[in-house]
Amino acid sequence: MAVIVQKFGGSSVADVQKIAQVAERVVATRRAGHDVVVVVSAMGKTTDELITLARRSAATSADATGEPPRRELDMLVSTGERVTMALLSIAIHARGLDAISFTGSQSGILTNDRHFDARIIEVRPHRIEDELARGKVVIVAGYQGMSYKREITTLGRGGSDTTAVALAAALGAERCEIYSDVDGVYSADPRVVAEPKHLPELDLAVLAEMAEAGAKVVNAQAVEWARRNKVAIVARRTSDPIAGPSRETIARDHDDGEVARSADQGRNVRAIVGASNVILARTSAKSLPALLDAATKLELSVGDVVGAGDDVFVHVPLLNVPDWSRCAREIERLTAGGAAFSGPHAVVSVVGYGLTGASGAIGRFLSILDGEGALPAAALTAGPLRISATIDPARLAGAERALHVAFVG
Repeated sequence: MAVIVQKFGGSSVADVQKIAQVAERVVATRRAGHDVVVVVSAMGKTTDELITLARRSAATSADATGEPPRRELDMLVSTGERVTMALLSIAIHARGLDAISFTGSQSGILTNDRHFDARIIEVRPHRIEDELARGKVVIVAGYQGMSYKREITTLGRGGSDTTAVALAAALGAERCEIYSDVDGVYSADPRVVAEPKHLPELDLAVLAEMAEAGAKVVNAQAVEWARRNKVAIVARRTSDPIAGPSRETIARDHDDGEVARSADQGRNVRAIVGASNVILARTSAKSLPALLDAATKLELSVGDVVGAGDDVFVHVPLLNVPDWSRCAREIERLTAGGAAFSGPHAVVSVVGYGLTGASGAIGRFLSILDGEGALPAAALTAGPLRISATIDPARLAGAERALHVAFVG
């Protein structure tokens, strides 16, 4: 039977009633003749609540910084997904099917030794394959794995997406279905832009740019795994009817000819993406290697790097950085004061095909930002798939709406 991997986010499993609805969908998929592997997130806001508890515990001493060690954070927050996986397995048993739950380490998900933002380096799904062969539904705790040092690690915000796609690749799954409270991918954040366009189909390269730019639809690591292993991602809404028509977005690897045809048909801009809470590190070309080396030692991810003369600007997204104050002090020490920080900033991006060259997209982009009072930008980057500007967070929502009107319609 074909393997289908289904991933359910925190809003889809926020309480026992919603877990029961997920169980109904999983059972229906199994009874339709598929082997099913389910990846789950922690219930609702559990991860945020656990991080808050950790910070409160870290601040109980007068001399403490309130920044808990990342290893202990991983030990703590990884428990959230374990609760969900066990509850879902119990709910599936109650519906007459055999199910078994596994942690990330039990599932054979091996990572590097970074904490709180680890990267999967290998998947060994032997136990999952054995249980599928016995006819069981396998439930996996997302967002977590085990490092080669046998430490519990977590994969950063949205890491359950990465778990699901990596397992789909390792198992040769027919597809990876990502369920949330949104029926697919849109041309902008529906919470910011009124009536954005639903995108029924996307190229994985464009989805990767959207994720890197800060879109919350699918984790950037997950899209990277999908592109590398030719995995089709299907984004759906959990609450839609199990049987019957419903909207979805299919993201897959398109050939270059198909991408070119999309651009020729005037569909070169697919989405407007906004991201907040980004630090801009300013350094010199000479000090850049030391800054990047410090970021690696501190387990920090970096975004765009922009150079102008001797000045270099490095974007540092804080989404998966629970201890930025400590990291900033360490970078200043490791670079001997060769870095200065500003922000947090926001970054607004236009994502699509053929955005540089003779398209005029950069000029329109800047003109619109100027009209919204968002210029001068702290940094500007442009490439064939994405144009981004680092701006005042107070101007972000207005910039997203104006760019969507101009580029998407």
